[in-house]
Amino acid sequence: MRTTDILRFARDAAAGYPLRTLLSILAMAIGVAAVVVLTALGDGARRYVVEQFSALGSNLVIVLPGRSATGGFSPANALTTTPRDLTVDDAFALTRLPSVRRVAPLTAGNSEINANGRLREVVVAGTASTYFDIRSFKIAQGHFLPESDWSRGPPVAVIGSKIKEEIFGGAPAVGELIRLGDRRLRIVGVLKASGQGVGGLNTDEVVFIPVSVAQSLFNTNTLFRVLIEARSRGEIEAAKREAAAVLKARHGEEDITVITQDAVLATFDKLLRALTAAVAGIAAISLAVAGILVMNVMLVAVTQRTAEIGLLKALGARAVTIRNAFMAEAAMLSLVGALTGYGLGLFGAFILRQMYPVFPAYPPDWAVVAALGTALGTGLLFGIMPARRAARLDPVQALMKH
Repeated sequence: MRTTDILRFARDAAAGYPLRTLLSILAMAIGVAAVVVLTALGDGARRYVVEQFSALGSNLVIVLPGRSATGGFSPANALTTTPRDLTVDDAFALTRLPSVRRVAPLTAGNSEINANGRLREVVVAGTASTYFDIRSFKIAQGHFLPESDWSRGPPVAVIGSKIKEEIFGGAPAVGELIRLGDRRLRIVGVLKASGQGVGGLNTDEVVFIPVSVAQSLFNTNTLFRVLIEARSRGEIEAAKREAAAVLKARHGEEDITVITQDAVLATFDKLLRALTAAVAGIAAISLAVAGILVMNVMLVAVTQRTAEIGLLKALGARAVTIRNAFMAEAAMLSLVGALTGYGLGLFGAFILRQMYPVFPAYPPDWAVVAALGTALGTGLLFGIMPARRAARLDPVQALMKH
């Protein structure tokens, strides 16, 4: 038999039992679709986290109070113990470092905002004018916090776009008075909507005020973080070393943790890539189950077509021809199932993107190739046994059974 005859034989055999063929294709399609959708979900989470951290700014070095247990960054050691707090004076000392372009102190807390007859809970960030450039914010109305002494800031505030929309609607907000806790502040600016944030904190819902006002509001003199912008990418490590040395000299011991934006990105990227691969591996188990189903279906097919096989061998078909015919049928079922599953997976990822537009749920190329390859390989692997059984049938006994 020629190759075209073998393929035609396999196609006709598959078409002769539509329910059996449909179930085999469906099982394989579900396995491939599961791999595509779950890896799209995992890789989308990785891209989302990386984008959010990238939005923090460029050439960024972050100083955290407390000494972490290891030399590198991990989400666990980000939660440091705090033997000595960071202060505004610490942050100001870092502005004199030669490799540092800007420094922004940061303290944060929750408070109620009361304005225009409306009341809601908001996150309040106390910082300085430099925070605007470090985070690459864009202003929609007015201006950001004015340059001032970090220890005596004016009673002003900059609000996020969502807060402005909820409290003032379409009316101008700049110049209006708001009350944060027991403080009355005047709005000097409204940030442009960005929808960006880290750890679930959306800057569209944050009120920015001078760091001294925030410390007075929360009755504290400590800082949550100090953000440093290095002069260039090549000076990030120098800024990290210099900041650690200065704060060690001020505190008398090394009791702070200095991390870089690259370290944070690399850690989360590594963690989420591993998570995506693990999810893909779990989903691939369904492909093995689908392969077993294909093998079972092919074994039944050998039994149902015993007379046909016997007739072919009586007419001179060799054992290798019979084996190739059944292997071609197994490959055909696996390939159609894999392509169908790929289409279903892409549709599932599309639905995810429609439901969550900010979530880039696209399957990675390696996952698509692995899913299609595994599906085809599994189908062929589990098709070997039925094909060999069919090839070994004795033509006389096969014809006598029918």
